[in-house]
Amino acid sequence: MTVYDIFLAPFADYGFMRRALIACVCLGLGSGPIGVFLMLRRMSLMGDAMSHAVLPGAAIGYLIAGSLSLTAMGLGGLIAGLSVALLSGLVSRTTVLQEDASFASFYLTSLALGVLIVSLRGSNIDLLHVLFGTILAIDAPALYQIGAITTVTLLALAIIYRPLVMECFDPGFLRAVGGRGPLYHFLFLLLVVLNLVASFQALGTLMAVGLMMLPAAVAQLWSRSLPAMMAIATGTATASGYIGLIASYHLEFASGPTIIITASLIYGFSILFAPSGLARRFFPRPHLRG
Repeated sequence: MTVYDIFLAPFADYGFMRRALIACVCLGLGSGPIGVFLMLRRMSLMGDAMSHAVLPGAAIGYLIAGSLSLTAMGLGGLIAGLSVALLSGLVSRTTVLQEDASFASFYLTSLALGVLIVSLRGSNIDLLHVLFGTILAIDAPALYQIGAITTVTLLALAIIYRPLVMECFDPGFLRAVGGRGPLYHFLFLLLVVLNLVASFQALGTLMAVGLMMLPAAVAQLWSRSLPAMMAIATGTATASGYIGLIASYHLEFASGPTIIITASLIYGFSILFAPSGLARRFFPRPHLRG
C-alpha cells in the first residue's frame, strides 16, 4: 500500500469518512479549549458526570422521534444536561453537599434513567448507538449542528475569555471588582453541555468527554501558557480524530473507541516524554557549569 492509500484514499473515496473527519475537526476546535478550562477549574470529573447527564434527554428525544434522530436526541440531551447542571448548583447552594457530590448523585440517576428508557423501547443495537455513538453515520444536518455548536463555542470564549480566566485563577478578585462570577460560571457550564451534546452525537454518552479531557491533559503536560495549552489541546483532539479514523478504517475497528484510544496513546507518550513528564524527572538534564 502506498502513502496515499493509507492516509488519503479513505477520505477521497468515501463521503462518510469525510463527514466523520470534518466532525472530528469541529469537535477538536470546540472541545479542546473547553477541556483546558475544565481542568484549570478542577472540574474534570464533573465534565464526565455531565456527559452522562445528557443520556435521559437523548433517550426521550429518541423515543419521540421514533428513530436515531441526532437533532431530536441532541436537543433532548441539551435540556437534560442543563437541567442537571442547574439542579446540582441549586442543591450545592441550599444544602451541605458540595457541588461535586451533587453532580455525582444526579449523574448516576441520569445514567440509570437513560439506559432504562432506551432499553424499554429500543433494541440492544439502539442502546449501543446511544452509548458509544455513530460517528461514521453522521449526515449533513448533524454536521451542520456540530459546526454551529463549535462556532458558538469559539465566539463565546472570545467574548468571556478574560473574566473566565479570572474566575479560574482568582474568583475572589473578580467578586471584589464587581464581576459576575456566577453568570460566567453558568455560561461556561452551558458551553460544556453544548460541546458534550455535539460529542455525544459522534462518540456516544460514555466517551463524549474523551475529546475534552485527554487532549487537555496532554496540553498541560507540554505547556504552562494558557493560549498554548488551548492550541495543543485542539491539535491533539483533531489529530486523534484523524489517526483514529485511519486506524479504524484499515483495522476494521469501531471508530469512536479507536479515536479515544488514539488520544490515550498520545497522553501516554506525553506522560513519558513531555517537559513535565517522567523522563525529565528521572533523567534530568545536567546543569551548565561555568
